[in-house]
Amino acid sequence: MKASLAQLSTQPLVTEREWTEDGIPVLTASCSLPQPVKPQGAAARRVRRYYQLQRRCFFRYCETWLLPQARAEYHAALAASRPLPCFRAELGYRVTWNQDGLWSLYTHTRETCPGGPPLLGRRGDTWDLAAGYPIPLKAFFPGVRSWKGTLLAFAAGEVTRQEAAGVARYHDHWRQALRRHFNPQNYYLTEDGLAFFYPMYAIAPAVEGTPVFTLPFGTPGLRQPAAQALQ
Repeated sequence: MKASLAQLSTQPLVTEREWTEDGIPVLTASCSLPQPVKPQGAAARRVRRYYQLQRRCFFRYCETWLLPQARAEYHAALAASRPLPCFRAELGYRVTWNQDGLWSLYTHTRETCPGGPPLLGRRGDTWDLAAGYPIPLKAFFPGVRSWKGTLLAFAAGEVTRQEAAGVARYHDHWRQALRRHFNPQNYYLTEDGLAFFYPMYAIAPAVEGTPVFTLPFGTPGLRQPAAQALQ
């Protein structure tokens, strides 16, 4: 069973919805999430249910939170004879690791509303295909009590380097923000290392989007990604 789940075969399942007011579109939403293909055991079934739930939650969020705003903006524009706005929400994904019994990816959202920059969101997931469950971040730092401190120190070094090089800018109190907004669920694996990230606006202005820091494999304390090694 483990050999058959060294990798997970998936394909994108795309769903779109549109909400109208007076027959005019005020909100459109597009969702593309992974769907396992062909029978692959219990792990694949759990993955399928997990992203089916995420899809339902996304459309529920659009209908519950974005649609009232879109309708209000539509009627305000109509009353003021302004161009009629149309909100847009998108949910997509990117698989970043699919080998050695581990499957890792991030999902990303983009909300486009009138009068402001697009709002970006990101969520990371890393699955143990043998067990069929997500892996906690600390599993990649066996025996390391200060694994969170390792990540925070690395992020601080990257922020300092980027600001000195003039390639990015962060909030004045970014050191406190790094610790305050650290979330151990916000990570995924890449060929270059373990990537962990912060929400938009948490540590940097909107122009920086979603800040991502990648701790290279080979860093002391960071275990190489393999499902057998994490058990």
